[in-house]
Amino acid sequence: MNPTHARYLPDDDVQRDVLHDEIHTRPSATFKLPALIVYVAVMNKSVTTDMELAHLQRLPGHADLSLDSLKGNFLQLQCGDYKVIWERHTEFTRYTISQPLPAHAQWGSTLPTLTPFVATGPDWLREIPGKTITAIHLAMLNEGMDDPDAFYKARQWLGEGTVIGSKMGRTASNESHSYLMTHLRIGADGFERMLVLAAPDTSENRSGRIAQRLLELETYRMMSLLSLPLAKSMAGKLTHSELQLVDINDRLEQKLEQDQQLLDDLAALAVQVESTTAENSYRFSASRAYDAIVQQRIAEMREQPLSGMQTVGEFMQRRLAPAMATVNATSARLSALAERVARANDLLRTRVDIATENQNQLLLERLAKGQATQLRLQTTVEGLSIAAISYYVVSLTFYLGKAIQAAGIVNLSPEMLAGFSTPVVLFLCWRMVQKIHRSLNEV
Repeated sequence: MNPTHARYLPDDDVQRDVLHDEIHTRPSATFKLPALIVYVAVMNKSVTTDMELAHLQRLPGHADLSLDSLKGNFLQLQCGDYKVIWERHTEFTRYTISQPLPAHAQWGSTLPTLTPFVATGPDWLREIPGKTITAIHLAMLNEGMDDPDAFYKARQWLGEGTVIGSKMGRTASNESHSYLMTHLRIGADGFERMLVLAAPDTSENRSGRIAQRLLELETYRMMSLLSLPLAKSMAGKLTHSELQLVDINDRLEQKLEQDQQLLDDLAALAVQVESTTAENSYRFSASRAYDAIVQQRIAEMREQPLSGMQTVGEFMQRRLAPAMATVNATSARLSALAERVARANDLLRTRVDIATENQNQLLLERLAKGQATQLRLQTTVEGLSIAAISYYVVSLTFYLGKAIQAAGIVNLSPEMLAGFSTPVVLFLCWRMVQKIHRSLNEV
């Protein structure tokens, strides 16, 4: 919380400063023209920030660089007459080296050798931790726009390959502020080459924005294509899974097998599809996000065609769009397959539930019949029980009569006492059983 403005406002949210400063964490670079920008982007999987720190500490004058300085994932280091910009992203890390353009690589030179003249030294480049995904030599000159031989000289500087390019941006006088020419080919040294011809009065801020836009365009183009080999390799696997689902649906419709076997096969297919989705959904989503950034960077270039050249936007549209269509189609196909498996699973489980309900109904009917039989049997047993209890009570009455006769208390025939008491005993036993029934029903 900032104590100064807290006196005039409610207390700051704990994330306010962090979220606000996020917009300033990666400031635009500034380049003084003419300049050579050596750019390397590496995949940083299994590469820790400590490893990158150790590599940055090898730069002259920065041996005491601390890990705290890398917490913002952006760092700009001045090393004599050149500077190094380090940027760490989720999947890749970018190293940008801005240095004066070597004398032998000036405007009009023919395929100048550049890598041995990188300011950090080739060894420092070679030992950057990670795997290279993009490497670019970007030369930015503040001359050449008015040269009638610009196309020819640019082709000489770039080397073999079909040159593409365009006029970029608009100035206050409604003219383009720079020209871009490249062939987007990897040379023998592993670098692509780009050449930007800017107006003589181009500011350092504008040159920085131009360079950043072009470097990000090529980096995100490569990142968006990471899922293309994956999409191609998945085609056969998806076809096999789709055929499996068709077979299961046919067996489900024709009722040729037990439901349990169908459930087992469908569950195995569902696990397979879900595993494939979990493994690849992030890659496909990331590719769509990277492609969106590519399209945004192309739009920001505000291209106009150079005579006889295909613009970068047109080139990307014809090459990148089909690749992304393949990626998006594969992603949609995988999602559709998962939905179809889920629907088939729901149908099969519905059928199993209905069969289970029918079986339960039969069991209930059988149970009801058994209970009715048991009730009749219980009624019969109760009748016999009444007779048995009455018999024992009458027998006791008979013995009681004999005892009274023997004692001479009353001259009473035991047989008559037992006979007359029999209806009374039967009635009392029956009433007792009825009372027990009522008590149980009330419970």
